Amino acid sequence: MLKLALSLAVSLLTAGAALAQSAPQRPHNVILFVPDGLRASKVSKELTPAMAAVRDEGVNFKNSHSLFPTFTTANASAMATGHYLGDTGDFSNVIYTGFPVFANNNKGNVTPFIENDQVLAELDDHLGENYLNEETMLKLARLKGYSTAAIGKLGPAFIFDHTAWSGFHTIVIDDATGTTGVPLSEEVAAAMKAAGLDLVATKRQANNANPGDATHPGATEANVEQQDYFVKAATEVVLPLFKKRDQPFLLVYWSRDPDGSQHNQSDGNLQLTPGINGPTSHKGIQNADNNLKRLRDKLAELGLADSTDIIIAADHGFSVISKESKTSPAAQASYGDAVPKGFLPLGFLAIDLAKALSLPLFETLGEHKRVGDGAYPNGGNGLIGNDPAKPELIVAANGGSDLIYLTNPDRKLAARVVEALLAQDYVSGIFVRDDLGSIPGTLPMSATNLKGRATMPTPAIAVNFRSWPTGCDEPLICTAEVADTPLQQGQGMHGSFSRADTHNFMAAIGPDFQKGFVDEAPVSNADVGKTIVHLLALKATDKGSLIGRVMSEAFLNGKTPKFTVEVKRSAPAANGLQTVLHYQTVGKTIYFDAAGFPGRSVGVAAENKAAAR
Repeated sequence: MLKLALSLAVSLLTAGAALAQSAPQRPHNVILFVPDGLRASKVSKELTPAMAAVRDEGVNFKNSHSLFPTFTTANASAMATGHYLGDTGDFSNVIYTGFPVFANNNKGNVTPFIENDQVLAELDDHLGENYLNEETMLKLARLKGYSTAAIGKLGPAFIFDHTAWSGFHTIVIDDATGTTGVPLSEEVAAAMKAAGLDLVATKRQANNANPGDATHPGATEANVEQQDYFVKAATEVVLPLFKKRDQPFLLVYWSRDPDGSQHNQSDGNLQLTPGINGPTSHKGIQNADNNLKRLRDKLAELGLADSTDIIIAADHGFSVISKESKTSPAAQASYGDAVPKGFLPLGFLAIDLAKALSLPLFETLGEHKRVGDGAYPNGGNGLIGNDPAKPELIVAANGGSDLIYLTNPDRKLAARVVEALLAQDYVSGIFVRDDLGSIPGTLPMSATNLKGRATMPTPAIAVNFRSWPTGCDEPLICTAEVADTPLQQGQGMHGSFSRADTHNFMAAIGPDFQKGFVDEAPVSNADVGKTIVHLLALKATDKGSLIGRVMSEAFLNGKTPKFTVEVKRSAPAANGLQTVLHYQTVGKTIYFDAAGFPGRSVGVAAENKAAAR
């Protein structure tokens, strides 16, 4: 009898152990921290001790990549969905929508700036509730019952769960909170009040938000006050609330700095040096680092550090702005005090194309006023054609690259546009939508995953602007690029296909990640989305096939995958120019290092050597 009892007890213990092993393990919490515009080469123990600690103690994604065009909302869409831009349709911060947009005082604009919650909501309303056409990881986590929050910069934070304005369960705290933003729940509002936080978000301090102009300097301070509000909301309200709920959580924290400070800084007014390596930019970098430290300190205080994975991924790198060109007709015109003599004005690409095609140029905003001589279009965007209601093409100005849309798939017009682009010294690399045919000097958009299942209009042509190192020891830190922007020479910008703009900072630490691991394999912002979906055991139904991969080599017992380094070259144009693309592959996943005309883009050497990493 005793023998039978012992045998039964052993059987029960064995069965219990088997059940415990078969029961699904509770996922760890995840924080995605986005230091907007942080260059990988600027992370050091001296300047950014918190981020350097994550990189050195956890996983160093040494071979990291932003997606081209290297803009904020574009890369936010990739992180949020795990898809490349050809699927999400979020091709840049300014896009042609194909319909008039009125939110945020756009007055019928067909090329809105989409870093705005109200504009994104209007895109959703027009395109069947989801302009991205792919589900976001934050929404998937919310629907599974996890606690979710998006905190920080207006626009990109909201992208992570943008499809349910009313009855919203994800906590969204950004610039628009308390005014035009997503309403706070009673629970969150009460916790905000208890923490001494105003229910209306703190705005950027006036100095940091000031871009200056051609005759007045811009910012000299970092975005400290606003981000102090956001990090307090995260540490004093959201994380304690998530701790109390005792369920897995996903928190996206989008730090506007260093991006905002690097854009607006005036440390070298109208000069290429010190550019974005001066004191104001360093204050912005340190501000973001301080935010990360406060988040990690709070996790430790709440006893959540050992159960929370932290992934850091900057949306893009950064460069200093140049407004110089020897070939541009726009640079030879006079604009009074608004533009220094001989410099490129805002909207130079639209102006030059209109002249080259002998067609009038109109504003994309409001009544579509014609742009005359000695003037430039609002926002740099333009409708080109005899009738602004039916233009031949539309230019969306963005910064280090611009987008051109054709209202009809006219191959002859596309070839004429390319011919005009090839004549300009500020162009370095041209990508043409596949259905417009193969044009010498250009590569097809499919080569960079810009042609996919997007519901938003796909550009006909993506134009990359010239970039070059300004002379420091490490070119990726001091790259200059021509930029179509209202900002001035010497301030900061991104968006190009240079390695300075594609090389973002990425790192990770936590219970699911290796310690002290340097990942040599290529990774990208699209991989961030897929990796978080995997960590939280979410199920994503992909509509498009342009997807990232799970960065499994960074996990415990992970193995570095095989990868290749490759080059793709276009046929040369009549003037000898050819677009060269440097990229890497892991299986079917592609990572873009740099592209452009050899010698005109950082990472694309005149000798066609492999891109710098």
